[in-house]
Amino acid sequence: MSAGSPGPPAPDPLVARGRRALYRARRRLRRAAVDYFRGDASDWLPFVGLLVLVPLITLATLLPLWCPPTALALPVLIAALLLRPGSLVLLYAVAATALGVESAVLGPYNGSGPGRVTPGDVLIVGAVGAGGLLLAQLRSRVGVPWRGGGSMLFDLRERLKVQSQIPALPEGWHAEMALRPAGGQSFSGDFLVAARTGEDKRVLEAVLADVSGKGMDAGSRALLLSGAFGGLLGSLPPHGFLPAANGYLLRQEWDEGFASAVHLVLDLETGGYELLSAGHLPGMQRSMGDGGWQTMEAEGPLLGIYDGAEFRGLRGQLRHGDLLMLCTDGMVEVPGRDLAEGMDRLMGEADRLIGSAFTGTAWRLIESVAKDLNDDRALLLIWRE
Repeated sequence: MSAGSPGPPAPDPLVARGRRALYRARRRLRRAAVDYFRGDASDWLPFVGLLVLVPLITLATLLPLWCPPTALALPVLIAALLLRPGSLVLLYAVAATALGVESAVLGPYNGSGPGRVTPGDVLIVGAVGAGGLLLAQLRSRVGVPWRGGGSMLFDLRERLKVQSQIPALPEGWHAEMALRPAGGQSFSGDFLVAARTGEDKRVLEAVLADVSGKGMDAGSRALLLSGAFGGLLGSLPPHGFLPAANGYLLRQEWDEGFASAVHLVLDLETGGYELLSAGHLPGMQRSMGDGGWQTMEAEGPLLGIYDGAEFRGLRGQLRHGDLLMLCTDGMVEVPGRDLAEGMDRLMGEADRLIGSAFTGTAWRLIESVAKDLNDDRALLLIWRE
Protein backbone atom coordinates (compact mmCIF):
# COMPACT_ATOMS: atom_id res chain seq x y z
CA MET A 1 0.00 0.00 0.00
CA SER A 2 1.49 3.34 -1.04
CA ALA A 3 1.98 6.12 1.43
CA GLY A 4 -1.00 8.36 1.74
CA SER A 5 -3.47 5.80 0.30
CA PRO A 6 -6.58 5.21 2.38
CA GLY A 7 -6.62 2.02 4.55
CA PRO A 8 -9.46 -0.51 4.73
CA PRO A 9 -12.69 0.85 6.11
CA ALA A 10 -13.14 0.36 9.86
CA PRO A 11 -15.76 -2.32 10.70
CA ASP A 12 -19.11 -1.05 11.82
CA PRO A 13 -19.28 -1.51 15.64
CA LEU A 14 -22.96 -2.42 15.44
CA VAL A 15 -22.33 -5.13 12.83
CA ALA A 16 -19.41 -6.55 14.83
CA ARG A 17 -21.49 -6.56 18.01
CA GLY A 18 -24.36 -8.30 16.21
CA ARG A 19 -22.05 -11.01 14.86
CA ARG A 20 -20.64 -11.68 18.33
CA ALA A 21 -24.14 -11.90 19.80
CA LEU A 22 -25.22 -14.31 17.04
CA TYR A 23 -22.13 -16.44 17.61
CA ARG A 24 -22.78 -16.61 21.37
CA ALA A 25 -26.43 -17.50 20.78
CA ARG A 26 -25.46 -20.33 18.44
CA ARG A 27 -22.95 -21.63 20.97
CA ARG A 28 -25.55 -21.56 23.76
CA LEU A 29 -28.09 -23.37 21.57
CA ARG A 30 -25.59 -26.04 20.54
CA ARG A 31 -24.40 -26.51 24.14
CA ALA A 32 -28.01 -26.77 25.36
CA ALA A 33 -28.72 -29.49 22.79
CA VAL A 34 -25.57 -31.44 23.67
CA ASP A 35 -26.21 -31.11 27.41
CA TYR A 36 -29.80 -32.26 26.97
CA PHE A 37 -28.88 -35.49 25.26
CA ARG A 38 -26.26 -36.07 27.96
CA GLY A 39 -28.94 -35.58 30.61
CA ASP A 40 -27.37 -32.38 32.03
CA ALA A 41 -29.83 -29.68 30.91
CA SER A 42 -33.49 -28.72 31.08
CA ASP A 43 -35.98 -29.88 28.46
CA TRP A 44 -37.51 -26.48 27.66
CA LEU A 45 -36.45 -26.55 24.00
CA PRO A 46 -38.22 -29.81 22.99
CA PHE A 47 -41.14 -28.84 25.26
CA VAL A 48 -41.68 -25.59 23.36
CA GLY A 49 -41.35 -27.36 20.02
CA LEU A 50 -43.96 -29.97 20.95
CA LEU A 51 -46.20 -27.28 22.44
CA VAL A 52 -46.27 -25.63 19.01
CA LEU A 53 -46.77 -28.96 17.22
CA VAL A 54 -49.97 -29.87 19.12
CA PRO A 55 -52.13 -26.96 17.86
CA LEU A 56 -50.73 -27.41 14.35
CA ILE A 57 -51.94 -31.00 14.34
CA THR A 58 -55.28 -29.86 15.76
CA LEU A 59 -55.70 -27.45 12.85
CA ALA A 60 -54.66 -30.17 10.40
CA THR A 61 -57.47 -32.44 11.61
CA LEU A 62 -59.88 -30.12 9.79
CA LEU A 63 -58.74 -32.19 6.78
CA PRO A 64 -59.50 -35.62 8.30
CA LEU A 65 -58.64 -37.47 5.11
CA TRP A 66 -54.95 -36.58 5.62
CA CYS A 67 -54.75 -36.03 9.38
CA PRO A 68 -57.03 -38.14 11.61
CA PRO A 69 -57.64 -37.24 15.28
CA THR A 70 -55.28 -40.02 16.37
CA ALA A 71 -52.38 -37.99 14.92
CA LEU A 72 -52.12 -36.40 18.39
CA ALA A 73 -50.48 -39.64 19.48
CA LEU A 74 -47.37 -38.55 17.55
CA PRO A 75 -46.35 -35.58 19.77
CA VAL A 76 -47.39 -37.60 22.82
CA LEU A 77 -44.99 -40.39 21.83
CA ILE A 78 -42.14 -37.99 21.00
CA ALA A 79 -42.67 -36.25 24.34
CA ALA A 80 -42.33 -39.58 26.16
CA LEU A 81 -38.86 -39.96 24.65
CA LEU A 82 -37.65 -36.40 25.16
CA LEU A 83 -39.36 -34.78 28.15
CA ARG A 84 -39.04 -35.27 31.87
CA PRO A 85 -42.15 -36.46 33.77
CA GLY A 86 -43.16 -32.97 34.99
CA SER A 87 -43.03 -31.43 31.52
CA LEU A 88 -44.65 -34.52 30.07
CA VAL A 89 -47.77 -34.12 32.24
CA LEU A 90 -48.15 -30.51 31.11
CA LEU A 91 -47.93 -31.51 27.47
CA TYR A 92 -50.46 -34.30 28.06
CA ALA A 93 -52.88 -31.69 29.44
CA VAL A 94 -52.42 -29.61 26.28
CA ALA A 95 -52.95 -32.71 24.10
CA ALA A 96 -56.12 -33.63 26.02
CA THR A 97 -57.43 -30.07 25.51
CA ALA A 98 -56.64 -30.33 21.79
CA LEU A 99 -58.53 -33.62 21.61
CA GLY A 100 -61.51 -31.92 23.22
CA VAL A 101 -61.30 -29.09 20.67
CA GLU A 102 -61.22 -31.64 17.84
CA SER A 103 -64.31 -33.32 19.26
CA ALA A 104 -66.12 -29.95 19.48
CA VAL A 105 -65.14 -28.90 15.94
CA LEU A 106 -65.58 -32.25 14.18
CA GLY A 107 -68.42 -33.40 16.37
CA PRO A 108 -68.58 -36.47 18.60
CA TYR A 109 -68.97 -39.91 17.12
CA ASN A 110 -72.59 -40.66 16.16
CA GLY A 111 -72.11 -43.74 14.04
CA SER A 112 -71.63 -41.97 10.73
CA GLY A 113 -69.67 -39.17 9.14
CA PRO A 114 -65.99 -39.03 8.34
CA GLY A 115 -63.50 -37.28 10.59
CA ARG A 116 -65.51 -37.51 13.79
CA VAL A 117 -63.69 -38.23 17.08
CA THR A 118 -64.47 -41.80 18.12
CA PRO A 119 -64.01 -43.45 21.51
CA GLY A 120 -61.30 -45.53 19.88
CA ASP A 121 -59.33 -42.38 19.02
CA VAL A 122 -59.45 -41.29 22.66
CA LEU A 123 -58.37 -44.74 23.85
CA ILE A 124 -55.42 -44.86 21.43
CA VAL A 125 -54.09 -41.44 22.42
CA GLY A 126 -54.65 -42.24 26.10
CA ALA A 127 -52.88 -45.60 25.86
CA VAL A 128 -49.87 -44.03 24.15
CA GLY A 129 -49.79 -41.36 26.84
CA ALA A 130 -49.92 -43.90 29.69
CA GLY A 131 -47.11 -45.94 28.17
CA GLY A 132 -45.08 -42.81 27.58
CA LEU A 133 -45.45 -41.72 31.21
CA LEU A 134 -44.12 -45.09 32.41
CA LEU A 135 -41.18 -44.77 30.01
CA ALA A 136 -40.42 -41.23 31.21
CA GLN A 137 -40.48 -42.32 34.85
CA LEU A 138 -38.06 -45.15 34.05
CA ARG A 139 -35.68 -42.76 32.28
CA SER A 140 -35.90 -40.33 35.20
CA ARG A 141 -35.09 -43.10 37.69
CA VAL A 142 -32.11 -44.29 35.66
CA GLY A 143 -30.92 -40.69 35.28
CA VAL A 144 -30.12 -40.73 31.54
CA PRO A 145 -32.12 -39.55 28.51
CA TRP A 146 -33.37 -42.12 26.03
CA ARG A 147 -30.52 -41.68 23.56
CA GLY A 148 -27.92 -41.56 26.30
CA GLY A 149 -29.34 -44.70 27.90
CA GLY A 150 -29.12 -46.64 24.63
CA SER A 151 -25.57 -45.45 24.04
CA MET A 152 -24.59 -46.45 27.56
CA LEU A 153 -25.94 -49.98 27.16
CA PHE A 154 -24.22 -50.31 23.80
CA ASP A 155 -20.93 -49.15 25.34
CA LEU A 156 -21.24 -51.63 28.22
CA ARG A 157 -21.89 -54.48 25.81
CA GLU A 158 -18.88 -53.57 23.70
CA ARG A 159 -16.67 -53.33 26.79
CA LEU A 160 -17.62 -56.89 27.73
CA LYS A 161 -16.71 -58.06 24.24
CA VAL A 162 -13.36 -56.25 24.28
CA GLN A 163 -12.46 -57.63 27.71
CA SER A 164 -13.22 -61.16 26.49
CA GLN A 165 -10.68 -60.99 23.66
CA ILE A 166 -7.64 -63.24 23.86
CA PRO A 167 -4.26 -61.55 23.32
CA ALA A 168 -2.20 -62.47 20.27
CA LEU A 169 -0.37 -65.78 20.73
CA PRO A 170 3.01 -66.84 19.32
CA GLU A 171 3.26 -68.97 16.22
CA GLY A 172 2.07 -72.51 16.77
CA TRP A 173 -0.66 -71.59 19.25
CA HIS A 174 -4.34 -70.98 18.54
CA ALA A 175 -7.11 -69.88 20.89
CA GLU A 176 -10.77 -69.19 20.34
CA MET A 177 -13.51 -67.91 22.60
CA ALA A 178 -17.28 -68.07 21.99
CA LEU A 179 -19.97 -66.61 24.23
CA ARG A 180 -23.75 -66.76 23.82
CA PRO A 181 -26.05 -65.17 26.45
CA ALA A 182 -29.33 -66.74 27.52
CA GLY A 183 -32.45 -65.90 25.53
CA GLY A 184 -30.57 -64.08 22.76
CA GLN A 185 -29.83 -61.12 25.05
CA SER A 186 -26.79 -58.84 24.80
CA PHE A 187 -25.52 -59.35 28.35
CA SER A 188 -24.28 -62.50 29.96
CA GLY A 189 -23.20 -63.77 33.37
CA ASP A 190 -20.31 -65.64 31.72
CA PHE A 191 -17.13 -63.77 30.82
CA LEU A 192 -13.44 -64.26 30.09
CA VAL A 193 -10.43 -62.13 30.96
CA ALA A 194 -7.00 -62.99 29.56
CA ALA A 195 -3.52 -61.47 29.47
CA ARG A 196 0.09 -62.28 28.60
CA THR A 197 2.21 -62.10 31.76
CA GLY A 198 5.63 -63.09 33.08
CA GLU A 199 9.03 -62.45 31.59
CA ASP A 200 8.91 -61.75 27.83
CA LYS A 201 5.12 -62.33 28.01
CA ARG A 202 5.70 -66.05 27.77
CA VAL A 203 2.75 -66.96 30.04
CA LEU A 204 -0.91 -66.83 29.04
CA GLU A 205 -3.29 -66.34 31.97
CA ALA A 206 -7.00 -66.74 31.27
CA VAL A 207 -9.92 -66.73 33.69
CA LEU A 208 -13.31 -68.08 32.60
CA ALA A 209 -16.01 -67.12 35.11
CA ASP A 210 -19.71 -67.83 35.57
CA VAL A 211 -21.62 -65.35 37.76
CA SER A 212 -24.77 -66.52 39.56
CA GLY A 213 -27.89 -65.79 37.53
CA LYS A 214 -28.11 -65.43 33.77
CA GLY A 215 -28.69 -62.91 31.02
CA MET A 216 -29.51 -59.31 31.99
CA ASP A 217 -29.86 -60.22 35.68
CA ALA A 218 -26.21 -61.26 35.89
CA GLY A 219 -24.85 -58.87 33.23
CA SER A 220 -24.22 -55.94 35.57
CA ARG A 221 -22.36 -58.11 38.08
CA ALA A 222 -20.37 -59.74 35.28
CA LEU A 223 -19.32 -56.32 33.96
CA LEU A 224 -18.13 -55.22 37.40
CA LEU A 225 -16.30 -58.50 38.05
CA SER A 226 -14.66 -58.61 34.63
CA GLY A 227 -13.14 -55.19 35.26
CA ALA A 228 -11.92 -56.21 38.72
CA PHE A 229 -10.58 -59.56 37.52
CA GLY A 230 -8.84 -57.88 34.60
CA GLY A 231 -7.07 -55.56 37.04
CA LEU A 232 -6.01 -58.44 39.28
CA LEU A 233 -4.80 -60.68 36.47
CA GLY A 234 -1.05 -60.31 36.07
CA SER A 235 -0.79 -58.01 39.10
CA LEU A 236 -0.64 -60.96 41.49
CA PRO A 237 1.17 -64.29 41.42
CA PRO A 238 -1.03 -66.98 39.83
CA HIS A 239 -1.82 -68.62 43.16
CA GLY A 240 -2.90 -65.27 44.61
CA PHE A 241 -5.53 -64.47 42.01
CA LEU A 242 -8.46 -66.64 43.18
CA PRO A 243 -8.04 -65.75 46.90
CA ALA A 244 -8.04 -62.05 45.94
CA ALA A 245 -11.10 -62.53 43.69
CA ASN A 246 -12.85 -64.39 46.52
CA GLY A 247 -12.20 -61.51 48.92
CA TYR A 248 -13.49 -58.99 46.38
CA LEU A 249 -16.81 -60.84 46.01
CA LEU A 250 -17.23 -61.13 49.77
CA ARG A 251 -16.81 -57.36 50.14
CA GLN A 252 -19.62 -56.67 47.64
CA GLU A 253 -22.22 -58.33 49.92
CA TRP A 254 -24.53 -59.15 47.00
CA ASP A 255 -27.69 -61.19 47.57
CA GLU A 256 -26.46 -63.58 44.87
CA GLY A 257 -22.80 -62.97 45.47
CA PHE A 258 -21.17 -66.17 44.31
CA ALA A 259 -19.44 -67.18 41.10
CA SER A 260 -17.45 -70.06 39.71
CA ALA A 261 -14.17 -69.55 37.88
CA VAL A 262 -11.32 -71.49 36.36
CA HIS A 263 -7.87 -69.92 36.10
CA LEU A 264 -5.49 -71.21 33.41
CA VAL A 265 -1.75 -70.45 33.64
CA LEU A 266 -0.09 -71.65 30.41
CA ASP A 267 3.62 -71.47 29.55
CA LEU A 268 3.68 -70.74 25.82
CA GLU A 269 7.25 -72.01 25.42
CA THR A 270 7.04 -75.40 27.12
CA GLY A 271 3.31 -76.10 26.91
CA GLY A 272 3.12 -76.76 30.63
CA TYR A 273 0.06 -75.38 32.37
CA GLU A 274 -1.72 -75.25 35.71
CA LEU A 275 -5.45 -75.12 36.31
CA LEU A 276 -6.89 -73.55 39.44
CA SER A 277 -10.62 -73.87 39.99
CA ALA A 278 -13.22 -72.18 42.14
CA GLY A 279 -16.15 -74.59 41.95
CA HIS A 280 -15.92 -74.66 38.15
CA LEU A 281 -16.30 -77.50 35.66
CA PRO A 282 -13.16 -79.55 34.94
CA GLY A 283 -11.01 -78.73 31.97
CA MET A 284 -11.00 -81.23 29.09
CA GLN A 285 -7.79 -82.12 27.25
CA ARG A 286 -7.58 -84.11 24.04
CA SER A 287 -4.32 -85.89 23.34
CA MET A 288 -3.05 -85.95 19.77
CA GLY A 289 -1.33 -89.27 20.36
CA ASP A 290 -4.30 -91.57 20.97
CA GLY A 291 -7.19 -89.12 20.44
CA GLY A 292 -8.41 -89.74 23.97
CA TRP A 293 -9.85 -87.18 26.38
CA GLN A 294 -8.80 -86.49 29.95
CA THR A 295 -10.69 -84.36 32.46
CA MET A 296 -8.57 -82.01 34.56
CA GLU A 297 -10.48 -81.28 37.79
CA ALA A 298 -8.81 -78.93 40.26
CA GLU A 299 -10.14 -78.42 43.80
CA GLY A 300 -11.59 -75.24 45.22
CA PRO A 301 -14.89 -73.76 46.54
CA LEU A 302 -17.07 -71.21 44.79
CA LEU A 303 -16.00 -67.58 44.97
CA GLY A 304 -17.87 -65.40 47.46
CA ILE A 305 -18.95 -68.18 49.86
CA TYR A 306 -16.54 -67.87 52.78
CA ASP A 307 -13.32 -66.10 53.65
CA GLY A 308 -9.98 -67.88 53.70
CA ALA A 309 -10.84 -70.35 50.93
CA GLU A 310 -7.94 -72.36 49.50
CA PHE A 311 -7.53 -73.33 45.85
CA ARG A 312 -5.27 -76.19 44.81
CA GLY A 313 -3.92 -76.27 41.29
CA LEU A 314 -3.62 -79.20 38.91
CA ARG A 315 -0.71 -79.37 36.44
CA GLY A 316 -0.77 -80.65 32.89
CA GLN A 317 1.10 -80.52 29.59
CA LEU A 318 -0.08 -79.47 26.15
CA ARG A 319 2.01 -81.28 23.54
CA HIS A 320 1.93 -80.57 19.82
CA GLY A 321 -1.52 -81.30 18.47
CA ASP A 322 -3.20 -81.34 21.90
CA LEU A 323 -6.40 -79.40 22.57
CA LEU A 324 -7.57 -77.88 25.88
CA MET A 325 -11.24 -77.01 26.31
CA LEU A 326 -12.78 -74.93 29.12
CA CYS A 327 -16.50 -74.15 29.34
CA THR A 328 -19.27 -72.96 31.65
CA ASP A 329 -22.09 -75.21 32.86
CA GLY A 330 -24.50 -73.82 30.25
CA MET A 331 -22.65 -75.89 27.64
CA VAL A 332 -23.24 -79.22 29.36
CA GLU A 333 -26.11 -78.76 31.83
CA VAL A 334 -29.40 -80.37 30.80
CA PRO A 335 -32.32 -80.68 33.27
CA GLY A 336 -32.68 -84.24 34.51
CA ARG A 337 -29.26 -85.34 33.24
CA ASP A 338 -25.86 -85.64 34.86
CA LEU A 339 -23.15 -83.08 34.05
CA ALA A 340 -20.78 -85.91 33.10
CA GLU A 341 -23.20 -86.96 30.35
CA GLY A 342 -23.22 -83.43 28.97
CA MET A 343 -19.41 -83.27 29.04
CA ASP A 344 -19.18 -86.60 27.19
CA ARG A 345 -21.50 -85.23 24.52
CA LEU A 346 -19.41 -82.06 24.20
CA MET A 347 -16.16 -84.02 23.86
CA GLY A 348 -17.72 -86.33 21.30
CA GLU A 349 -18.90 -83.40 19.19
CA ALA A 350 -15.43 -81.84 19.46
CA ASP A 351 -13.97 -85.09 18.08
CA ARG A 352 -16.28 -84.82 15.09
CA LEU A 353 -15.21 -81.22 14.36
CA ILE A 354 -11.51 -81.65 15.07
CA GLY A 355 -10.68 -82.43 11.45
CA SER A 356 -12.13 -79.16 10.15
CA ALA A 357 -10.50 -75.74 10.26
CA PHE A 358 -9.87 -74.46 13.77
CA THR A 359 -11.43 -71.06 13.11
CA GLY A 360 -15.07 -71.05 14.17
CA THR A 361 -14.90 -74.37 16.03
CA ALA A 362 -16.06 -72.82 19.33
CA TRP A 363 -19.16 -71.32 17.70
CA ARG A 364 -19.91 -74.57 15.86
CA LEU A 365 -19.73 -76.48 19.15
CA ILE A 366 -22.26 -74.13 20.76
CA GLU A 367 -24.56 -74.50 17.74
CA SER A 368 -24.39 -78.29 17.77
CA VAL A 369 -24.38 -78.98 21.53
CA ALA A 370 -26.12 -76.10 23.32
CA LYS A 371 -27.96 -74.04 20.71
CA ASP A 372 -31.40 -73.94 22.31
CA LEU A 373 -30.52 -74.04 26.02
CA ASN A 374 -31.89 -71.12 28.04
CA ASP A 375 -28.63 -70.41 29.83
CA ASP A 376 -25.45 -68.43 29.30
CA ARG A 377 -22.86 -70.46 27.39
CA ALA A 378 -19.15 -69.80 27.08
CA LEU A 379 -16.40 -71.94 25.57
CA LEU A 380 -12.63 -71.48 25.38
CA LEU A 381 -10.46 -73.62 23.10
CA ILE A 382 -6.64 -73.63 23.10
CA TRP A 383 -4.83 -75.74 20.56
CA ARG A 384 -1.12 -76.28 19.98
CA GLU A 385 -0.07 -77.15 16.43
